[in-house]
Amino acid sequence: MDLKRLAEDYKNSLEYRELRDETKVHYDYMLRCLFTSFKKSSVKSLTSKQCKLAYDKWCERGISFANHIVAVANVVMNYGVRMEHVDTNPFATIKKRSVKSRSVVWQPDDVRKLLDYAYSDFKWRNIGLIAQMAYEWCQRIGDMRVLTWDAIDFDKQRCYIQQSKRRAEVFLPISDELTEMLTQQEQDFGFQKYVAPRPNPINGKYIPYSMYKMSLYSKQLIRLIPLPEDFRLSDLRRTGTTEMVEAGVGMAQIMSVTGHANPQSVKPYIKNTYDSANYALTARRNRDI
Repeated sequence: MDLKRLAEDYKNSLEYRELRDETKVHYDYMLRCLFTSFKKSSVKSLTSKQCKLAYDKWCERGISFANHIVAVANVVMNYGVRMEHVDTNPFATIKKRSVKSRSVVWQPDDVRKLLDYAYSDFKWRNIGLIAQMAYEWCQRIGDMRVLTWDAIDFDKQRCYIQQSKRRAEVFLPISDELTEMLTQQEQDFGFQKYVAPRPNPINGKYIPYSMYKMSLYSKQLIRLIPLPEDFRLSDLRRTGTTEMVEAGVGMAQIMSVTGHANPQSVKPYIKNTYDSANYALTARRNRDI
């Protein structure tokens, strides 16, 4: 049995069928990347060395990307062990590399430049919409990438999201500006399930951007605008959260937006900035008056 057949067996399992649709899309993409590296390799003949060499190769495209492939490979191989298709899981020995913690925060003018450029060209429009939703709602790009129309309530101008990372549920208001953009988007893409899919269908089907393609295209977009080379769309969640901190929003309210369950998780967003210090000292002076 090769990896592709094992994956097909896994996808027929109740375990796979109970996954969320967006998780299935993510798994399917990572499995295709896995198949490309191992092709017809028998699962019983796979060695830890082969898996480690493949992981190192994937890391050239990005550590986060490589870690996601290994995570999905572990799911499938562990399923194979449970079903006695294979004795061991060679991917379990891989020591995944840590992704360096980022601290980049965009300025409002940078965000506006991104949206103005993206919305001026249909090719970039859906990436722009993903970016705007991530920024306004302080959500992960990955969740915005697979957001579906059933999460949007136009009448109440509200969005419901169950985050993929920890299954946190958040209920978010939709600003008038974003509502206008989403209304136009529904007219153009409301015939299929995803809010911001790839604009050109693949085999007649509209699908979300894969994690890799999203990263690749967003880097191209950032260069075209141009914005600083070290900018990433994933910074927009941090940017929006940092802006809430600087505006003096309470921790509980911030957590209700970001979906964090522990105040400690919000600490990385608390920066020693001039705006934050100015707000604190102004509030202190006003209290003394």
